[in-house]
Formats: sequence, structure tokens, C-alpha cells
Amino acid sequence: MALDRTGIIKAGAAGVGTPAKAPAATGAWAVAPAAAKTAYAGLPEPARDVAGAKKLVREAGATGRRITMATSTLAPEIAVIASAVQSAGREIGLDVRLKTVAPDAYTALFSDPKARAGLDLVMTTWYDSALWWERDRGAEQIPELLARRGGAGRFRAGTVKIMQDGVAENFTAAMTSAYLDGCGRSTGNRGLSFVDPGRLQEYVTLLDAAGFQVHVHAVGDRAVREALDAFARARTINGPGDNRHHIAHLQVVHPDDVPRFAALGVTANIQPLWAAHEPRMDELTIPFLGPERASWQYPFGRLDRTGAALAAGSDWPVSSPDPLWGLHVAVNRVAPGEDTEEFLPEQRLDLAKALTAYTLGSARVNHLDAETGTIEVGKYADLVVLDADPFTVPAERLAEVTVKATFVEGEQVHPDPLI
Repeated sequence: MALDRTGIIKAGAAGVGTPAKAPAATGAWAVAPAAAKTAYAGLPEPARDVAGAKKLVREAGATGRRITMATSTLAPEIAVIASAVQSAGREIGLDVRLKTVAPDAYTALFSDPKARAGLDLVMTTWYDSALWWERDRGAEQIPELLARRGGAGRFRAGTVKIMQDGVAENFTAAMTSAYLDGCGRSTGNRGLSFVDPGRLQEYVTLLDAAGFQVHVHAVGDRAVREALDAFARARTINGPGDNRHHIAHLQVVHPDDVPRFAALGVTANIQPLWAAHEPRMDELTIPFLGPERASWQYPFGRLDRTGAALAAGSDWPVSSPDPLWGLHVAVNRVAPGEDTEEFLPEQRLDLAKALTAYTLGSARVNHLDAETGTIEVGKYADLVVLDADPFTVPAERLAEVTVKATFVEGEQVHPDPLI
């Protein structure tokens, strides 16, 4: 494979790849001095959670050193990861000093080596950050969001996230019919719509007209329907556009609404790791949904068969960011390392489609599909090298595949190439 000096592929390969520039902070790192590289050799791909970060740093065996890491209020993920690394170092006597970099200066760290002077550890990844919609306010906040929109380097903020409901486990996810009690009787509680559905249509239409991408958190089938109705109204009033709106989580989707994703051009933003039998599903969700509604959960296969665009992610730090674990569940509908019944196996994805959702699908929803998401001429060499071909290993062992190396724009950032 040939690369030019900016890390863009010139010739030599084509096909679906796994970009390190994922649209969330999932763990591509750049480190400067050798001491920092040695200490954090295990962290980059990926630090699955804070406990995992501690374990990896401890196993690296680095003690008695001091390093400085950049942190910033630019995006919450930056501070979360920096705190995890600092906590991990503390357990083994590694003094991790956090240097706060102003938001307007942090983006320079991605592209300007001079800006990294005095820093031992910075992160190299794409941050496609969502601006938060304050649900106790209305359209008057749109000018403020417009003022905050923008970005530089690998950071951009052109999305507005709206939380439309809660979660099923505590009965706050918005449902079209009431939750059941422990005896199978209706409780009368249909969950919460955090934004009035009529107002949601108004706000989404205004945001769409302003050129924002809108990301809606919707777990219950009523919240999904309310989001789709809002996107439909925006499309009717503003006409089709390329803002690439998406609805995330999609735990319960009414069958009547599944084909609407393709019809409206709304991306289904899925978190495959959750689509498996485990205690929260079997004890806190299924009994209170009832058999029919429980069968509407995480309908990845049905969404794919009706032509919906899929983008896969993790919702980290709520759950593991490891895309290989997510691939495992998307294909098997069984959690990694578990020997349980398949969860709604008719909704599984084949490996190629699941991998595409994690790569090209995620790149596309972040308006990066012209730059990354596949291995082809003219795109960045954002690549991972795996220890096995996922298309040849048994499907039930997908979660065992590990990352041997990560490249961002042609530069190896994991593991340290000198070690």
C-alpha cells in the first residue's frame, strides 16, 4: 500500500476497513517520549473502561515516572479519558499530571507538533461532538448553538443531541403502550417524552433548516416514532437535505416504523453490544414489556432488510467501546463469553454488514465517508491490523480477535512501533 506524506492512500488496496478515527473517543493515542510510550503500550486499542485502563497500565509495569497529559473542557470525553489514565497511573505509582488546554487551543494539538510542547500524552482521534439540547428550553437556544458550531483539525461540533426519553430498565423509555407490572398487568405508565412531540417537530425543523445534524436519543417505540415524525415534518417543510440525521439506541421499534428510516433517510445508530440475553434484559426489561413488544427489540436485521442506513457505535462510557465485542453480538446475538440462548436471532446481521456499520456507516453519519471508513485510493490510511481474519474465524469466537496495530492517517499510534 502506498501513502503520500499526509497519510492519504495513493494506491494498492480497496475494501471495507476499520478506521481508527472513530466518531467517538474510543482510544487512538499519540505519545511522545519513550517513557510514556512504554507506560501506555497497552492502553490504546481500546481502554474499555476505567477499570480496564487501570489493569492495562498496571500490567505495563511502569513506575516511578512522571508524565504530562493534555485535558480540556472542549468535550466531556477528553476529561473522562484523562481522568481514567491519571487514576490508572496512580495505582502503580506513575505520576500523571493533567495540563488543561483551552478549548480554542486544544484542536491545534491534532495537527501542530509545536502545540504539543511540554506534553507527553495526547489523543489522536476524531471528535464529532454533539451540542446538547436543553430540554427545559425552547427555540431561543438555537442562536447560542449556532455560535458554538464549528471546529478545527479533528474536532468538529455540528450536531445537536436531543434526549427524547429515558431507558427501559427504570420505565422512563417512552412506549406506545403501558409497561406491565410483575404480574403482567398494565401499570398505566408509558414512560416519558422529555420534549413535547409537537415542539420536537418544531425544533427539529428549525435545526434542520439551520444546517444542523440532529441526533435523537430514543429507546422506546413511542420516542422512536416521535423522532421519525419530527424528521418527516422537517423533510416536508425544508425538503430533502444532507444533514444525515440519526436516531440512537433503538431498543424497541414498532414494526410499522422500521421502514420509515429508509424512506426518510434517517440513519439507525445502533449499539449492538446490548442485543443479548443478560440480567438487565432478562430480569429488568422483558417481563415488563410483554412477549410481543419484547420481540421488537434491537431490530437490526429488519432495519437492514428495509434499506435503512446503519451506523454502529458503543455509547461508551456506558458500556465497552470495543467494536469487536459489538461485532460479536451483532452477528451472534449472544454476549461475548456467554453460553446463552440467542436473542431474537432473526435480527442478527451478517459480518460484512455489521463491519460496514462500524466503519463506513459511522464515517458516513459523521460526514467523513469521503475521507475514511473504507480502504481505497484517496482516503486516509486509518487502519487496524487484527491478529486474525474475522471472516475466517468461527463466528462464536469473533470477540477473541484482537487489534495488533492502529494507524491514523498512515501513522502507527498503537502499539508503539519502537517497542
